[in-house]
Amino acid sequence: MPRARLTVDPDFTIAPVPRRLFGSFVEHMGRCVYTGIYEPGHPKADADGLRTDVLDLVRELGPTVVRYPGGNFVSGYYWEDGVGPKEQRPRRLDRAWRSIETNEFGLGEFARWAKAAGTEAMMAVNLGTRGIQEACDILEYANHPGGTKYSDLRRAHGSAEPFDIKLWCLGNEMDGPWQVGHKTAAEYGRLAAETARAMRLVDPGIELVACGSSNSRMPTFGEWERVVLEETYDQVDYISAHAYYQEHDHAGDFLAAARDMDHFIESVVATADAVRARGKHRKKIDISFDEWNVWYQSRHHESAIAKGESEWEVAPRVIEDEYSITDAVVVGTLLNSLLRHGDRVTVACQAQLVNVIGLLRSEAGGPAWKQSIAHPFEQVRRRATGEILAVQTRSDRYETPRFGDVDLVDASGTWDAEAGVVSLFLANRDQAEAAQVEVGVRGFGELRVQHAAVLAATEGQDRHTTNDEQHPDRVRLRPLDGVTVADGVAQLTLPPLSWAVVQLARP
Repeated sequence: MPRARLTVDPDFTIAPVPRRLFGSFVEHMGRCVYTGIYEPGHPKADADGLRTDVLDLVRELGPTVVRYPGGNFVSGYYWEDGVGPKEQRPRRLDRAWRSIETNEFGLGEFARWAKAAGTEAMMAVNLGTRGIQEACDILEYANHPGGTKYSDLRRAHGSAEPFDIKLWCLGNEMDGPWQVGHKTAAEYGRLAAETARAMRLVDPGIELVACGSSNSRMPTFGEWERVVLEETYDQVDYISAHAYYQEHDHAGDFLAAARDMDHFIESVVATADAVRARGKHRKKIDISFDEWNVWYQSRHHESAIAKGESEWEVAPRVIEDEYSITDAVVVGTLLNSLLRHGDRVTVACQAQLVNVIGLLRSEAGGPAWKQSIAHPFEQVRRRATGEILAVQTRSDRYETPRFGDVDLVDASGTWDAEAGVVSLFLANRDQAEAAQVEVGVRGFGELRVQHAAVLAATEGQDRHTTNDEQHPDRVRLRPLDGVTVADGVAQLTLPPLSWAVVQLARP
């Protein structure tokens, strides 16, 4: 039986848990918006056309921030198309995803949806086909109280109070040749810096995210961050990172994907800090990891939409991956990676929220349900509170083609001193054997088991089992039995290929 020994101590912490770490993403792509969060005529739609069944699930997941409206979509977006009377809004070609955008859902609808969902709005501006003036215009529309052209336009559209959106992305993936308006690092850095300066003149209280690399495999990775930050360092608060993972030929490599995320984060931090030192800047730049998930991109690249061979449709089905137990375990380890780096990754968005590589799925006129990957997200969002613990792990290991030796047991944890609760988030990457785990918790005083749950295959299931419309709860968390605490040591057994949450509390 594989074994692991974890050690945690309240004196060894990394940072307070950043609440924006548990964000998601809504893009005008496929069915994320239309028949996802918005579907007038659905039996459970409200007066604004918002699906209340999806809203209820979103409230349960509890994303703390949601990025909008893209994504690749934003690089060709006219925000003005999505405000005002709906019957006057134009239909446009969306070149990013080869679809028809009706603009029935726009900035005002998103602001009302975010308020109803209890989440913070995170907006992106178009720096692909547009620029400084348009970014200032949408900011004025969203945040200025009144008495100006665009703030009065918002008021005329029925929103007397400002939306007060504080978190803004300066474009999206501008390093990518696939992006409408793709730019070199120098071109983008200069535009982003000037846009940031102008936007802060409109609203000095906003926070700004500069585009980092679309993924760590980009040929410009590292150099892109350096050049962009040398242009923008004093003007922005974050640099973005995006990463998607899928299983190829070796399940062990896929299960070790968090090793790649660790490296990605640490590389961007090193680059940002080098620019800081060279420029003698005082502040630190944090990371907004505002797109991450499991995404089977190989399937998408083979699709008619990706090849440019599809008809132009409204809300076509695009990358509607169905997620398995294996995918959920990987997502759990990616959450561990983000949490372990919570001193510098202070915003993160799991992409996307509904249907499109979604935490949730829905059908037009039909039901909505949680995918397997929603469960680790919801649990970490709910239970990671207080301070992030510096978890020391000694685990049996396994060999992977890409990453070499990798720990079979992956872990992160938090300590909430006010509540007296240690929360541990654990994954067993072994596909065949259960793992025996010991956790040294002597520094916390007397503890008892408060909560223990696990996501793993049960009888009749295997690692490929998913949830679907007919079986929406087939993959879910179940009680993890047999967890004990005695003499400052917690002991538990993780089933093969599983993700678990264990909370230990003072009596």
